[in-house]
Amino acid sequence: MEALAERIIRGERLDRRDDLSMLVELNLETLCRAADQVRRALCGDRGELCTIVNGRSGRCSEDCRFCAQSCHYHTQAEEYPFLPVQEIVEEGKRNEAAGVHRYSIVTAGRGIHGRELDHALEAYRRLREETGLGLCASHGLQTREEFQAMKEAGVTRYHANLETSRRNFPNICTTHTYEDKLENIRRAKEAGLEVCSGGILGMGETWEDRIDMALDLWELGVVSIPLNLLTPIPGTPLAQQPLLKDDEVCRSVAIFRLLNPTAWIRMAAGRRRFADGGKLLFRCGANAAITGDMLTTTGTGIAEDRTMFAQLGYQI
Repeated sequence: MEALAERIIRGERLDRRDDLSMLVELNLETLCRAADQVRRALCGDRGELCTIVNGRSGRCSEDCRFCAQSCHYHTQAEEYPFLPVQEIVEEGKRNEAAGVHRYSIVTAGRGIHGRELDHALEAYRRLREETGLGLCASHGLQTREEFQAMKEAGVTRYHANLETSRRNFPNICTTHTYEDKLENIRRAKEAGLEVCSGGILGMGETWEDRIDMALDLWELGVVSIPLNLLTPIPGTPLAQQPLLKDDEVCRSVAIFRLLNPTAWIRMAAGRRRFADGGKLLFRCGANAAITGDMLTTTGTGIAEDRTMFAQLGYQI
């Protein structure tokens, strides 16, 4: 495994022609040590923190089986229209002052258009003018022209999760397709945006599904890969889904690093299950995190995460 890590560092990449079953079968400690070796060599000891603001909540038309905001399920999720621009900007400034690098407006729904898009664009322009934050956006399925408008307003990275593998996707969502996801990512890249895309672990997928998703992300040229751990939410179809074991999470993180050697592997929802904000995961190949308290499934504070990164020897 050490020899394989060295080959990856020198430029070799694992792909679908390789026998990747070894990644599932290998001793976990050995695998994670190799992933961390690749992370150190190709990414350095740099950590990146981002936060999100839930710009519009609830009443989503899509039926993603994990999501509390879907109108198809009966949950206790808060519902509200698009936040005022000033509130979004002020939240961004607070996050920047706390030491965050990137900030994203996230909205529930299939996409934003017309007045809602104009509202978001105004917020992005204000954030670009009044902060030094890297700006991300997460609004669902958009046209190339809409992506270009976001870029002109100051957005540099678009977030669009694949969520799971192509094979498993119909088990998770039926109101849009995996191909819709892929085409959306391609449109964002054509508009000149970087792409942040990952998924949720623990939705009944197999190891083959996880590897397939990781390879799809590599082939798409995604620069940031958020890995969420399913938090079963009462009222959703996955409410009774058992949690992944810690060893399975660590192995997954290492696999995503080895298959995406230069990406930001970004721990997101669910890492509060681990001690010290998931410190262990940042020795398995992860090097970035979603932080803050805007989504209860994240559950880690900015100050605590900055301390954790410093203890690990990361440069913030």
